[in-house]
Amino acid sequence: MSPVFIWPVRVYYEDTDAGGVVFYANYLKYMERARTEWLRHLGIGQERLRREQGVIFAVRAASLEYLRPAVLDDLLHVTARVTDRRRASLVIEHEIRRHDGAGTPELLNRGEVKIACLDAGKFTPRPIPALIVDAMTAGDSEQ
Repeated sequence: MSPVFIWPVRVYYEDTDAGGVVFYANYLKYMERARTEWLRHLGIGQERLRREQGVIFAVRAASLEYLRPAVLDDLLHVTARVTDRRRASLVIEHEIRRHDGAGTPELLNRGEVKIACLDAGKFTPRPIPALIVDAMTAGDSEQ
């Protein structure tokens, strides 16, 4: 099982809808940012991957479960954890929790995103580069 990466995000006015809660699609954006920051934490920038390795990651499928709304000024923690790794794909589990500083963080949203590793020019499946596999494996052993 992969270690959990946690990325904090504050809810801004622009994130909310007319009802004053986080617009549903923004949860996907928070998850995307958490995955990007997870890669950055591993020492891998996505632009570097495209330029040096000739690969990009693309979302193949996503499923989300909305449990409670986030609202303006909430501090959220978005987690990313790899639950399955194949030759050219990853499955990443996400949770979004509200952290108000009092008590147990409240689970607001959970989801699963399937990511495909693609050739940056042809958009065809490519094996996940060794530098990512190595970084993920090193991260696993640190837990």
